[in-house]
Order: sequence, then structure tokens, then C-alpha cells
Amino acid sequence: MALSIWEALAVFAAGIGAGTINTIVGSGTLLTFPVLLATGLPPVTANVSNALGLVPGSISGAIGYRHELRGQTSRVLRLGATALLGGLAGAILLLALPSKAFDAIVPVLVGAALVLVLFQPRISAAIKRRREARGTEAHPEGGTALLVGLFFASMYGGYFGAAQGVLYLSLMGLLLHESLQRINAVKNILGAVVNGIAAVFFLFVAHFDWTAVLLIAVGSTIGGQIGAKVGRRLKPAVLRGVIIAVGVVAILQLTLK
Repeated sequence: MALSIWEALAVFAAGIGAGTINTIVGSGTLLTFPVLLATGLPPVTANVSNALGLVPGSISGAIGYRHELRGQTSRVLRLGATALLGGLAGAILLLALPSKAFDAIVPVLVGAALVLVLFQPRISAAIKRRREARGTEAHPEGGTALLVGLFFASMYGGYFGAAQGVLYLSLMGLLLHESLQRINAVKNILGAVVNGIAAVFFLFVAHFDWTAVLLIAVGSTIGGQIGAKVGRRLKPAVLRGVIIAVGVVAILQLTLK
């Protein structure tokens, strides 16, 4: 469908905002998806067009965080493979399940993720003390628990993706002994993988609005660079606060829509 100039500008602006928020935290879909619906696109068309349009933004954000990715190649490859499988499964579910299938569980997942993000330093310290008391060592890469958690988070991401980044940050923050900024850098790669594999799948089975895809792609690419510049300068406590604030907004939008 043809977009008016004002609709096109709104989609472009939403793309910039989504690229910025996705790079810092995640949940950019909460900006772009409602705007696409407001232009008259059907929900599934809006969803798949949004997924493809946000891929360049995720790549842009990952490039902006390239310094924080140093020394994490093997981790990115392992977690990226898990995210790819989960994202593909989620994309298949999008076309196989009713559109309301995840409505009840998603706010609960995001809420649980926010609790983990908020109390992650205390929880991690408590787990470390317990392991020291038992004389056991933590798995340096999060072990099976992280892979399973990321698979299901990526499955959700391939299905819809709002607040997907919050789930990633909470899981990796709890199970990896890394700074929040380095974890955020990995999160951007995982987001690009999930959106990318979902978009490739949708290319063969779904209808895209290519004008919307292009507008979001250009906007999110710009936003990815903005998000990287802003996000990399945030102190851990501030970044944690931003994550929680965005997550709360996500819960409200998902439950009140």
C-alpha cells in the first residue's frame, strides 16, 4: 500500500527511535510496530516488514559496539547459533499459531527479566558465595542454562520481539561473569541474528511492504549509531535503570493494548 508523506516520515522516525533503543536496551519493536499498524498494514505484514527493516539497525548497533566485542568471538558464535535456531522456530510459530498466542505469557516473561536485571548484582553475588561454600566453579560461559534460556528468548524474538533485548540482558547478566556493556554488545549481535533469520524465512512465505522495510532499515541504521554512542557512555547503574524503565513501558504497552 502507498504511504502518505506524513506516514512515511512517522515510520522513518520510528525506525530511528527503534534502532537507538534496540542498541541500548531492546524493545524498539514497541515503537515501529504500532506505527506500521496505524498506517493500515495488516498485523502479520507489519510484523515481518518490521523484522526485516530492523536487521540493518542491529548490525549498525553491533558495529558501534565493536570494541566491546573484542575477545568474545567464540561466545558470539556459540550463542549466535542458538539464537539462529530459536529465531527460526519463532518465525515458523508466527505463521502457525494464532496472533494472540503469546499475549498472556510475554508480560510475565518481561517482568521476570526485569526482576533479574534489577537484582542481578545481588543474585550473582549470592550464587558466587554459595558456589564458594560448596567448592564448585561456575561455568565460564553460562552452561546449558544460558543456551536453553537464549533459545526460548530467541524463539520469542522470531515470533514478535518486543523486549527481546531485555530477556537477553537478564539471562547473560545473571549467568556470565562480564560487564553489562560487553553483554550488551553480544545482545546486539543476537538481535541481528534473530531478526535476520526470521526475515529470510518470511521472504519465502509472507508478504512484505517494501516501502516500510526501506524506511525502517534506513532509520534504524542511523539509530543504531546513535544508540551505540549513547549506550557506551552510560554507567552500569544508569544502563540498568534504562533497561528497567524500557521494560516497564513494554509491559504496560503489551498488557494495555
